[in-house]
Amino acid sequence: MGNTEEHESSDQNKSANMNNNIDLISLEKLSFDELVATINELIAKDFSKLVYLLYAVDVSEKKLKQLLAEHPNEDAGKLIALLMLERQEQKRKSREQFKQREEDIPEEDRW
Repeated sequence: MGNTEEHESSDQNKSANMNNNIDLISLEKLSFDELVATINELIAKDFSKLVYLLYAVDVSEKKLKQLLAEHPNEDAGKLIALLMLERQEQKRKSREQFKQREEDIPEEDRW
């Protein structure tokens, strides 16, 4: 592969990754109903992007499968949205706890 082709391929990968990141950021700004609708659209039209988003948010695959199995007649988009929001809240709490612990370290001992 020549330099030009490698550069174009690299640019395409960066662009794809940027689009996925932008999508993740924009998802956080949606209302719950909009998030559910977006997830249902991804289920129908772009399942691989949904899988990427679930991975990026770090939703437990085991928990997702269990929830979907326990509620087969529920809106899958709604169940997935609830798990995504739950995971985001867990991460927010974890960051707060880490920040509090960091504040307890004397200035001279911090990295």
